[in-house]
Amino acid sequence: MPFIMAGLAVAAAGRNHRRLRQVGLLAAGACAGFFRHPPRVPPTRAGVVVAPADGVICRVDSAPPPAEVALPDAPRPRVSIFLSLLDAHVQRAPVGGEVITVEHRPGRFGPADLGAASDHNERTSMHIRTETGADVVVVQIAGLLARRIVCDARTGDRLSVGDTYGLIRFGSRLDTYLPVGAQVLVTEGQRALAGETVLAELR
Repeated sequence: MPFIMAGLAVAAAGRNHRRLRQVGLLAAGACAGFFRHPPRVPPTRAGVVVAPADGVICRVDSAPPPAEVALPDAPRPRVSIFLSLLDAHVQRAPVGGEVITVEHRPGRFGPADLGAASDHNERTSMHIRTETGADVVVVQIAGLLARRIVCDARTGDRLSVGDTYGLIRFGSRLDTYLPVGAQVLVTEGQRALAGETVLAELR
């Protein structure tokens, strides 16, 4: 709301100046579109991992989870989603379960679509443990224009699959680390919808 109201305030201040009024209204409309929170209906079948963000699957590979979540330093399946400025930027829980840890790590603000972003960019990592004991890690990664990561989840919270838990302002990336043995169901280049697209099935 502060971003939208700032644009409307500029439009109101420029009510006698057509160009300034247009700029204010355009900025307010762009912010309203960027911060939109579309309704989503998560799948009901057990054992699925859904996309935590809207965007394009930019990488499907294996990598160790971030060190700050204190899981074993062994490669596990990873699915990365790149969010453009046109995507909805709210993030949703990929699985239901207990939040074991939430850790923020300062870093760079390089292009979020590059592989190095996972290691070097500013990020917030959240470790969720499902009812069946599966460990899933979702990482919010800042990009060139993203200067603010918001994570409303806290250690000890219980989330349901598809619950909104945060956002990244203006361009970003989400990495989801899956348990070893999970069956990945998406491919690079595919578009994902947060809370609905099934990334993988757990064993």
